[in-house]
Amino acid sequence: MADTKREIERKYESDTDGLPDLTRVPGVASVHDRGVTHLDATYHDTADERLAASAITLRRRTGGSDAGWHLKFPVAPGVRDEIRAPLSDTLPAELAALVRSRVRHHPLLPVVRLRSDRDVRHLLDTDGRLLAEVSIDTVHAERLTGDGGTARWTEIEVELADDGDPAFLDKVDKRLRKAGARPARSSSKLARALAETAPPCTATPATDPTPATAPEAAPKRKRRSRAVGEPVTAGDHVLAYVRAQRDALVELDPAVRQDLPDAVHSMRVATRRLRSTFRTFRTVLDRETTDPVATDLKWLAGELGLDRDQEVLAARLDAGLADLPPDLVHGPVAGRLTHWAEARHAGAHGRLTGILDSRRYLTLLDTLDALVGDPPLRKKAGAAPEKVLTKAVRKDLDKLTGLVTRALDLPPGTDRDVALHEARKKAKRTRYAAEAATPALGKPAKRLVASMKSLQGLLGDHQDSVMARRTLRELAAVAHAAGENAFTYGVLHAREERRAELAENALPDAWDAITGDHRPWTA
Repeated sequence: MADTKREIERKYESDTDGLPDLTRVPGVASVHDRGVTHLDATYHDTADERLAASAITLRRRTGGSDAGWHLKFPVAPGVRDEIRAPLSDTLPAELAALVRSRVRHHPLLPVVRLRSDRDVRHLLDTDGRLLAEVSIDTVHAERLTGDGGTARWTEIEVELADDGDPAFLDKVDKRLRKAGARPARSSSKLARALAETAPPCTATPATDPTPATAPEAAPKRKRRSRAVGEPVTAGDHVLAYVRAQRDALVELDPAVRQDLPDAVHSMRVATRRLRSTFRTFRTVLDRETTDPVATDLKWLAGELGLDRDQEVLAARLDAGLADLPPDLVHGPVAGRLTHWAEARHAGAHGRLTGILDSRRYLTLLDTLDALVGDPPLRKKAGAAPEKVLTKAVRKDLDKLTGLVTRALDLPPGTDRDVALHEARKKAKRTRYAAEAATPALGKPAKRLVASMKSLQGLLGDHQDSVMARRTLRELAAVAHAAGENAFTYGVLHAREERRAELAENALPDAWDAITGDHRPWTA
């Protein structure tokens, strides 16, 4: 089984040998020489170095105390999450899955071998606790592809102890710099090895790889270069938003597979943002190309929703039960809720990981790469953004107005519930449209985003109540059939009815405030 470790470190270069006296670093009581360790690591990547382009490293290493497979994802400058798996001859399947959104159908190959002599020092406090590990690494790099270039260098690496205070690294940094050390030019050994062993005229790995198997672009469309810079035209702004959501899908994939908190929700939001952008900005992006992509995004959002909706609903029911006075809780309600939630989640997550390995999903990622690399721009994509984006956002807001008005005219009941749910979906679409337009339109769009988020929360609470009541009726029936007291389910159901009623009562005033604040959009 793999385990994860947060790695916080800094790297340095120096023209002098050895280390300065590190006992002069504030907080350091002693420095223990741990001797020299010999490390031998083989780094794997695709032929076009897709992992390196995302600052991800995958290696098989022997020597030292942590021999095995190591997969590192960047978190922030100098911070990476390292996922470890036991040493084996072949890449563990669980690590291969975590890089699948990047490599897709491309095979992983040995690309670089690094052999290092690591001279290690432990910095300890007065109680003998480890503060940081400092090492002098003498590295020999050998490229295993192409012309097989080599490189040698020496670097200083300072790694913070587990649960250590990152501010301590600033103290070490000050001491090393005073002794003549300087920050390393490369963020990792692999990055430096790739740069220094590359054959002449080797192109930098693409950040927007477009596989040869990507679908043909739709005809009758305007093309533009893939160069990414400051957005100028309406098309630039829309594409910047599309690119950000494509990147989010790829980057969130490993977190979803690991079942990390909020990962499924964030990935689902990215799919919705993409789909909404394609529908809202049809005057910018040719729907002949984007409609099939939107269909696959809807499918993916639905699959993600099986897990996310379950997660939200379970949390709501647990909170509702915890809020009840003890004398209103009869029977094993808590246990039944826990069993229901765990069983549903296990099934949903297992299915979801299968979806992320499916040909349809991986093809969708390829298609999004192709769309970003060669966008299906229409004539208005080249226009100034103010008029084009404002018109598109206003159109969404007009449709939302019609849905909210219709819902408020309906009597309480199923039809109103359905109408409010449709209004909620349109509020999301309007919010995403305003998000895409904010860099071009500024404060008015930003304020609209905030208003739509507030409305979405109100309508979302109402819809969650609808779903909670449906689930409570089902659970009550199961409990009754098992001979249990179903009284508590009824109490929770009544409370959810009241929450929905309060949301419906608050909607007219909330909507009046929104329309009053955003008259320029409705003019």
